[in-house]
Amino acid sequence: LVLIAMVFASASPTASASRPRIDLSSSRRFTGRRSVLSSRRPFVGASDAHHHHRRVGSRRIDVSVVAAAAASNADDEIAMLTKMLQLAKERKVHETTTTGDDQKTTSKGGYDGASFNVKTFNAIAPTGLEKFPRGKYEVAGEENDLPGPPMAIMLRSHKLQVSEVKPTVRAIVRCGAGTNNIPVKEMGERGIPVFNTPGANANAVKELVVCGLLLASRGILEGANHVKNVINVEEKGEHEKIATRIEKDKANFGGKEIQGKTIGVIGLGAIGSRVVNAALGLGMNVVGYDPVLSVDAALALPGDRMVRVTDLNDLFKVSDYISIHVPYIKGVTHHLIDAKALQICKPDVCILNFARGEIVDGEAMKAGYDSKMLTGKYISDFTDEALRDDPHLIVLPHLGASTEEAEDNSAAMAAETLMDFLETGTIRNSVNFPTTILAPHVNSSGARLTIVNKNVPGALGEITSFLGSKGVNILQQINTSRDPVAYTVIDLAEIPEDPAGLQEEMAKVCPDVVSSRFIGSVFNDSLGQPGAYFYVKWAQGDLQEDD
Repeated sequence: LVLIAMVFASASPTASASRPRIDLSSSRRFTGRRSVLSSRRPFVGASDAHHHHRRVGSRRIDVSVVAAAAASNADDEIAMLTKMLQLAKERKVHETTTTGDDQKTTSKGGYDGASFNVKTFNAIAPTGLEKFPRGKYEVAGEENDLPGPPMAIMLRSHKLQVSEVKPTVRAIVRCGAGTNNIPVKEMGERGIPVFNTPGANANAVKELVVCGLLLASRGILEGANHVKNVINVEEKGEHEKIATRIEKDKANFGGKEIQGKTIGVIGLGAIGSRVVNAALGLGMNVVGYDPVLSVDAALALPGDRMVRVTDLNDLFKVSDYISIHVPYIKGVTHHLIDAKALQICKPDVCILNFARGEIVDGEAMKAGYDSKMLTGKYISDFTDEALRDDPHLIVLPHLGASTEEAEDNSAAMAAETLMDFLETGTIRNSVNFPTTILAPHVNSSGARLTIVNKNVPGALGEITSFLGSKGVNILQQINTSRDPVAYTVIDLAEIPEDPAGLQEEMAKVCPDVVSSRFIGSVFNDSLGQPGAYFYVKWAQGDLQEDD
């Protein structure tokens, strides 16, 4: 384009009269190096081009022909090039102004409505935060940095207090498996689902279990501490003496190979199933126990390459190592490994607890060690007051999910789970709500109503009867329950004339309703606008104040 413009400019009578001829051989003065153009003959104007030809690429151009043709329409061509240049400049300015914080405008695809506001505690891996479409979601660690009150909470290890959960919060998600740092029971009573990310850190925990197996079977840690704290000190840093002692003292730290030994795995979910396969790969025999094994988890198991038992005592009797992978449930898994269980176990059994500290009775373990009934090691990433000074205990920092990969996986899974719930009402991986999945009805108006109510007889009938009395046509619905919580998702044939009024009246007529939320065509209509049509019966006054 530059070459053509120069031809046109030199061919123009007014241009040639007022503008000096340009000699491109001087271009090297501007570039600081020899230009490709400057190595050629200086460009000639149209008046000198009668017998001259030039090559552009592989084509042979008669400059006199170009100049002759250009003379009649040079003004039009220059105007066209000027317009092209102006458009290019405008495009560049647009690209520059839509970077950084302003990028959210383009990433929203033209959306300029309200956003789902997510408050974070702890540092969340960027891989997870990047899942949220900018503009449609606003995420910040400080409420003052959000455009409105929080509608969801995302956290890792922060000990969440009930007072930190505003009535505007629809959901809480933890980047990790355990939810001991969240008041789950209270959130269920308030109609707030608590989500976790099971399996996202499974490989990281499995690898730590393999490390624990080796720490339990060999004197690795004890030997390393002996070299550092005894040999190096006693030999006063003399290399030859240290080398001799290292070879000599190895006899103090003999161990056993894990190949051919039996490991009992309690809990065969995402982590437990991986431990099973890793142990088999190391040549171990595997016995597994899980009374609530899901179909998906069962499919991940190696079939007849392991033994599954239905009585935990059968696992205790044969195991050389026991690895625990069950959640802590008060009254269910509290002190699952107790004095009675330890009496059934082999004397040299080694226990690996990377689940929760309360699952193992530390006082019973201490009594076993003191009486010489137990001789094996206890490996855990939870400290135990009763065992604090016992040499059989090897306690590590809580490293199970502390890998870059696990943090990335957990954060990404948490973000996807949260978005799915906020935009469709779908519930997966909740620890206090039932799994609920309802594909949109083909003839739905886009009006979806989700309702949280107490799981009591007659509650669903009251809700559907009320909706029928208001002329609301239900296309499809799903009702699920879990302990004291029931959750209903309803697709309506038409959008109600007064959605907010319908919610308020339903809460009055149906006393078991805890909260309700309309999900329209999310981000596309008023019913689906984030922050709208969320009715919380237990804190309605506070909610109106916050909104």
